[in-house]
Amino acid sequence: MAQAMRPNTAGGLFATDGKSHPLQDALLAVTLMLGITSFITAMFHHLHLLSSWTGLVGILTGAYGQWISVTTRERFGLVLGLGAAAVGFFLGMAHGGLFGGLLD
Repeated sequence: MAQAMRPNTAGGLFATDGKSHPLQDALLAVTLMLGITSFITAMFHHLHLLSSWTGLVGILTGAYGQWISVTTRERFGLVLGLGAAAVGFFLGMAHGGLFGGLLD
C-alpha cells in the first residue's frame, strides 16, 4: 500500500504526465474562450463579424494547439473549443461573412 501514501505531483489540472505545459494550457484556454464567444454570438444575425472572426482565430489557435498538445486532456478540450469555433465561424459566414456590410 505504499502507492496510497504517494503525494500527487501533477503539474496542473491538464498535465496528466506530471509535467506542466503552460503554452498548451494557454492555447486550450484561448481556444475555448474564442469558441464559446463565436458560438454564442453566431446566434445573433447582426453579430456576424464578431462570430466569424472569433471563429476563424479559434480554429487557427485550436489547430496549432492540437499540433503541439501533449496530453489527452488538452486534446479533449481543444476539440470542444475547435467544434464550437467552427460552428460559430460557419454560421457567421452564412450570416454575412468576415467583411459583410463593411465593403459596400
